[in-house]
Amino acid sequence: MKSHILVVEDEAKLAQFIKMELEFENYEVTVAPDGFAGLSTAREIQPDLILLDWMLPGISGPEICRRLRQTGDQVPIILLTAKDEVGDRVAGLDAGADDYVIKPFSIEELLARIRANLRREQVEDTELLQFTDLTLNRSTREVFRGKRSIELTAKEFDLLDYLMAHPRQVLTRDQILERVWGYDFMGDSNIIEVYIRYLRLKLEDQKEQRLIQTVRGVGYVLRE
Repeated sequence: MKSHILVVEDEAKLAQFIKMELEFENYEVTVAPDGFAGLSTAREIQPDLILLDWMLPGISGPEICRRLRQTGDQVPIILLTAKDEVGDRVAGLDAGADDYVIKPFSIEELLARIRANLRREQVEDTELLQFTDLTLNRSTREVFRGKRSIELTAKEFDLLDYLMAHPRQVLTRDQILERVWGYDFMGDSNIIEVYIRYLRLKLEDQKEQRLIQTVRGVGYVLRE
């Protein structure tokens, strides 16, 4: 089944270009030309992903994000923005956006961001994650190593969830900080190492095989 993408963009030529490229990549595409149309269309068609311009007539992109999130809509949202200051990007993410692409952008970058966010949404729809003998249940927040139940704190669970959602993929420290602690995290710079150590102690309490591996100078990966 084709993924349905809503493009909310008031620059008609850019909107048409994006639509054409996305349709060429076999996506179903709907275009809305302003903020009000974008918000109502998002609620009506319930797309799989929204490409959302920051500056729109009627309602701004970040405000659309806020309104959708307030009603519990968790559709992946990528902001298209000419604003490249860190504060602006953080403001967009705080409003509820999942990602952003800075104008002018290459269509290859935009397509890659779309694929990544759609993959992440598909993974996050899965209630049960499993890797070798390690099982994580998102709905009950239970973790098992084989038949052994493992008690985790909320942040330990979130970190393990992120690792298990991306098995065998090397995740950088920045990626982990952004995903688990948030883009605006300003705490202890060694926080990831501390929590990785906590997880390893609990996951390997019965001398089980180490699954969380360190990639020196890069980050961590879940692999055998």
